[in-house]
Amino acid sequence: MPETPRVLAVQNGSNGGPGRFGEWLDAAGVAVDVVTAFDGSVLPPRLEHDGLLVLGGGYLPDDDDRAPWLPATRALVEQALAGSVPFFGICLGGQMLASAGGGKVLGDAGAPEHGSTPITIRAEAADDPVFGGLPAVVPAIENHIDAITALPPGAVWLAETERCPYQAFRLGERAWGVQFHPEVRPERIRQWDVEYTRRRGLDLDELYAAAVADDPASRASWGEVAFRFATLVKEGSVGTAR
Repeated sequence: MPETPRVLAVQNGSNGGPGRFGEWLDAAGVAVDVVTAFDGSVLPPRLEHDGLLVLGGGYLPDDDDRAPWLPATRALVEQALAGSVPFFGICLGGQMLASAGGGKVLGDAGAPEHGSTPITIRAEAADDPVFGGLPAVVPAIENHIDAITALPPGAVWLAETERCPYQAFRLGERAWGVQFHPEVRPERIRQWDVEYTRRRGLDLDELYAAAVADDPASRASWGEVAFRFATLVKEGSVGTAR
């Protein structure tokens, strides 16, 4: 029997696991191997998986002093790009893809987003193998103050919001980055820092209630995105050995 395709997932924070995105990949027949890099687990020097998933975290892509595993993560992202290995980057992971491709990322960029947010799918996404055919607007949970401020040359701009334009993009044929969190369930909001959200004029109960209301639409679309990404991983794994 053929081996199960496998995706390497880099976790950058204690609460930043693959969540339901990983569950969707598993349900689609793709195994997810999580490396908890934030706690000292060592990343492999060579990408030998069939796909790469880099998750979020409270760092910038080059924040090496605070997160000493980031150089090894960047090396894996560069290998995925060079080898056309399917890549999906979430929040920090998406910012890392932008940076690796020659785009720009800024800390505290002045357009923070927290809670369930309407993501507008752009016309350029119509023929994208992962984002094509999604509803015009899809809700997703956001939790960031840093942002991509310039896409890499040649990137395809797939989704936007008013406050943070570069919400999703594709680089090349097999690498995607998103600013939002398709992997997060509404319950994650309950774990956010109460004082931090209060200082920003936000109420956790209200954010949670809005996310619960939006979750059916969010789950349907981002589950489809995960399924399509899994399909690409499975197609790429046929007859290959890295």
